[in-house]
This record gives sequence, C-alpha cells and structure tokens, in this order.
Amino acid sequence: MSVPDNSLGEALRAWRDRLTTDDVGLPATGRRRTAGLRREELAALAGISVDYLLRLEQGRARRPSRPVVASLARALRLTDDETCHLHLVAGLLPPAPGRIPQEVPRSVDRLISRWGDIPVGVFSASWTLLSWTRSWAALLGDPASRPPRERNLVRAVFAEPPAETGRAPLFPFAADGAALVADLRLARAAYPGERELDELVRETWRASAGFRELWATATLGSRLGGDQRIRHPLVGEIVLDSDVLKVPDHDVRIMTFTAEPGTPDAQKLDRLRATAAG
Repeated sequence: MSVPDNSLGEALRAWRDRLTTDDVGLPATGRRRTAGLRREELAALAGISVDYLLRLEQGRARRPSRPVVASLARALRLTDDETCHLHLVAGLLPPAPGRIPQEVPRSVDRLISRWGDIPVGVFSASWTLLSWTRSWAALLGDPASRPPRERNLVRAVFAEPPAETGRAPLFPFAADGAALVADLRLARAAYPGERELDELVRETWRASAGFRELWATATLGSRLGGDQRIRHPLVGEIVLDSDVLKVPDHDVRIMTFTAEPGTPDAQKLDRLRATAAG
C-alpha cells in the first residue's frame, strides 16, 4: 500500500508553524493554541484565499501557479534554498537567479578578517577576484594595481597577454584549467543569460584553443587547488597547499594558501606575512 505524497502541504505547514506574528509584522491577537501563524494570516500575507491555502496544505490542490508560489515564498520568509524547494515540490522549475553576485557577503568578510595571516582570495562565480588579504598581496602581488577586468582567473589562465609585455602575472600559480572550465560551465547554467558571463565565455573561446577544447568536453575535470609552486622575488620558490572552498548561499569561492608548520616553506610564508604587516 503506497502512502500519498503531500510534500507541498507538509512543507507549507512546517514553514507556517515556525513563524510568529512578530516575524511578519502582524499584531498578536488573542491566545494561540499552537505556535506559528494562523492559516488566515498567511493567506492574507500571500494574497490568496484561506480555502485555497487549506487545500494546498491538505494535498487537495497540488499545482499552484508560479505567482502563487512566489507570493507564498515571500510571505513565509523563505531562504533561496527553501524557495527552490518550494518550487520543486509544487512541480515547478526553480526561478533562475539574476546576475552573479559581485560583492563579498558580510559573513564571508568577517571570516577572512580572522584569517589575516593566511593568503586568502575571494572569487565570484565567474572567477573574478573580489577581495583578498594582505598576505595574499604579499605572496602573489597586489591586485589593487590592476583594473577589475584583469582580476579574472579565467582570463589569466586562458587569455592573459604574453609574458613579453613585461608585467608580472597577477595569478602566478598553476590553476587547473579543466576544473576551472567545469566550474565556469556550472556557473553559466546557474545564471542563464548573464551578459558579463556570456561575454567572458565568448571572449575566452575566441582567444584560446585550449579553452575551446575543454569547454566542448563533458568531463568535470579535477579539483581546484592542490600543491602550488610559486616563485617569489623575496623568498624564492615556495611550495604551498592551495584549497578552494565554495559558499553556495552566496555563490563565492574562497581560495587559500597554507604551508605545513615547521617546514622551510612555512618559514618563507612567515617572512612574507611580516612583510605584509610592516
């Protein structure tokens, strides 16, 4: 015997139960037998009838329209992930996000401020460097000296001007091209029609045969990060561990460089930290 699925109704009831009148700016009226908003309160906030909300919660109505789902998401104060889930259980495709975020979220900014001794860079989903620590600038060079367009790792890997221009590379490490292209492909799927991202792909496609070959493959590529050998004018060659952490809620990538404690590479990194602090 199969159990009827009422994922939509169960989700709506659970989200309604967790809200209070204070959460949504409504006055508290009388004693409440249960926690959460009353059905008539949520219906009023979402602009739908109480009867229709009851049918949705009981599973007697299962295919609300996209505007109704959007109104319910706003009224229930849903996060982006919860809004996506609501669309899915309602039998709808999740709404496509807008433009790629180009600002570092406050929570991420607070995090990297605690990592001041570590070379840390924060990248957007299109791999444009948005923020960095002083240790990053001491290790790799100060990105502030370059215009934002040149702070894009995809351009640097596949379409940066040749070395004979005399400028030091902004990203003097070996980023895995296959992993970078795979991640960029995911970003393009997540932000359909994003003008700047489409232009980046077209530009790099025209400039690099290697990019064209990787873009045409269906493989996901290896992971970003790993051991990196960097030649620095002050400390010479330094071998560091590189890791890339994703923050899905804000769609940024955090790249770090660290060294095994007590090694000559750690001592070199300490020397660069002292330079950055001086």
